Amino acid sequence: MIVRIMGEGQVEVAGSHLAELNKLDDELLAEMEGGDESGFRRTLGALLEAVRRLGKPLADESLEPSELILPAEDATLDEVREMLTDDGLIPDSV
Repeated sequence: MIVRIMGEGQVEVAGSHLAELNKLDDELLAEMEGGDESGFRRTLGALLEAVRRLGKPLADESLEPSELILPAEDATLDEVREMLTDDGLIPDSV
C-alpha cells in the first residue's frame, strides 16, 4: 500500500505490516480521546517512524495514488482529529 506522510512524501508499505501500524493507530486514538497530549505526540512519532522503517520511500517525482494519508509529525490534535475516520487514521483493511 502507498502511504503519504504530509510534508514528507510517499512510502510503499507491505500489507503484512498493517497489524503493527493498526496497533499504534489504536493507541493514538485512545490518547486523543483521553486528551493525553504527550502520549499523542509520542505515539504519532512512533507511528510515523514505523511507516518510515517498514516502508520503502518512493522517488520524489513519483505520483502514485495514496491509499493512506498520515499527518506530519508536528500536526496538532485538532488537525489529526479532522483526518480521523471511525477506524482512526488507518482503516482495519486497506
